[in-house]
Amino acid sequence: MKRVIIVRYAEIFLKGKNRGYFERSFVMNMEKSLRGIKHEIRRASGRYLVENVEEEEIEGVISRLQKVFGTHSLSVAYVVDSDLEQIKEAAKRICKQRGTFKVETHRADKSFSMNSMEFSAWLGGELLASFPSLRVDVHSPDFVVNVDIRENGKTMVFGEFLPGAGGMPVGTAGRGLLLISGGIDSPVAGHMIAKRGMKLECLHFHSYPYTNLQAREKVEELVKALSAYNGGDIKMHCISVTHIQECIHKNCTEDYMITLLRRFMMRISERLALSIGCQCLITGESLGQVASQTIEGMTSSNSVIKTLPVLRPLCGFDKNEIIERSRAIGTYETSILPYEDCCTVFLPKFPVTKPKLKDVLEEEGKLDVEGLIAEAMASLETIEL
Repeated sequence: MKRVIIVRYAEIFLKGKNRGYFERSFVMNMEKSLRGIKHEIRRASGRYLVENVEEEEIEGVISRLQKVFGTHSLSVAYVVDSDLEQIKEAAKRICKQRGTFKVETHRADKSFSMNSMEFSAWLGGELLASFPSLRVDVHSPDFVVNVDIRENGKTMVFGEFLPGAGGMPVGTAGRGLLLISGGIDSPVAGHMIAKRGMKLECLHFHSYPYTNLQAREKVEELVKALSAYNGGDIKMHCISVTHIQECIHKNCTEDYMITLLRRFMMRISERLALSIGCQCLITGESLGQVASQTIEGMTSSNSVIKTLPVLRPLCGFDKNEIIERSRAIGTYETSILPYEDCCTVFLPKFPVTKPKLKDVLEEEGKLDVEGLIAEAMASLETIEL
């Protein structure tokens, strides 16, 4: 008895004349996510069927497809001829043998011998006869047997609606550069923006040798986790800011260390983003969470940006909400590994929380800003994960 995976899309159905563009992107992302697994994808009446998958690969296919943005839900279905006995046998395979249930029938084939209500009643009676411990509950059943009778003489029988990732297909909303640190917040921010259809590239600032190679490996693991939501691949750019931190530490007031470093990061990020075709910067900042994430701190950072928007999807989230999302997307356990990032190097005892722009500019005037940026850009390294 053949099994297929039914994939239903989410917001794409709201699109008009350009729906085809979103559907093509959706299928392309599904294909990328299933690389290495034998399969075929076929469109069928506003949904997609993933067919010819080896039985032992089905769970893996489901796991991958659940991370493809644009997916509303999935079901593993038996496909049989629209014959009463074949449908009954398929239903018995997915039906639990005790508890409460109901049958839901969708009849696209109007030539079928019974209408939807008549068929649901008949099949429910057959299942009750086969499994005496079952009871019918049409209002709040423990499970549902779903029957979809198609016009092509085939019927799909399935149980669960497994949740998909929702959102829009990655690649349909441009490209963004995610500033990723290795903490809990930035991977969640990237996930949220990718969910709206944006293709991500990642930028990681490091302070080797003050931070060790394990810190970078930790970030690589986080970027790999994001790649599953990013159409199956992702670029990670690495830039050293060691010399910038040393220069700030040597020449500037200690309290402005973080403020000045973040201004350098934003300048460098914008220049890199423009050079690689990204249309915005994405950060994991949450208003008031740490000293540099006050509105004054964000204003200081933003003031050096000349062209691109800066997206801060976590701005209104508290830490527990961010942690919950981090667990859900599978990055939390990696994020909490105890390896430092560049922002913890030369950390001041009392960082300024409400920097005034004139004071920041006075401190920055002690530095060769363009020379330091040029040196940082020369350290650029890019890998694809």
